[in-house]
Amino acid sequence: MTYDEYSRLETELPEKAHSALIDEYYRYVKTIVFNRLRSFPVEDTEECMSDIFADVFFRLGKGSFTGDIKAYIGTVARNKSVDHFRRCSRNSGQTVYLEDETTPEIRSGVNVADENEKKELSHILMDCIDSLGEPDSSIIMKKYYMDMDSKQIAAELAMKPSAVRMRCSRATSKLKELLEARGFMEGIL
Repeated sequence: MTYDEYSRLETELPEKAHSALIDEYYRYVKTIVFNRLRSFPVEDTEECMSDIFADVFFRLGKGSFTGDIKAYIGTVARNKSVDHFRRCSRNSGQTVYLEDETTPEIRSGVNVADENEKKELSHILMDCIDSLGEPDSSIIMKKYYMDMDSKQIAAELAMKPSAVRMRCSRATSKLKELLEARGFMEGIL
């Protein structure tokens, strides 16, 4: 909807103009608002959207608008959602001082030790794969990380599918030995 279409419709039937504008831009505005306010209650999102459309109707109703209506609505939505985020964050609860002994334990839901262990294992695995050399490292990466089959790998590496399968089998065995040497295969098989 362009501004000219909106203004013509508003002069005839203001309620219909507002309804048409909301119908056309509701999802667009909701996406912008939700991306900013997703951690707050739905009521805050709805209140922000109401404020956005009220501002848009007020400005467009003055008749002093020039430019792209979608860009204007997007700008208002971004600015209002930032304002709502700041206001909601400020009013969301108590201030907690980390030095306070009575501070409840703050948990993020992430087990740092497990995450670090996974990263460490991932780095070691990638080092071992790299040490296999070409084309074995490429075959392993394409097969297990990119989920490609032997024909696809063979086409990319200018090899026969049977050669890819044989090299993959040998590279997997060699990779197992490298991981065992680093102490990561104990108790798995």
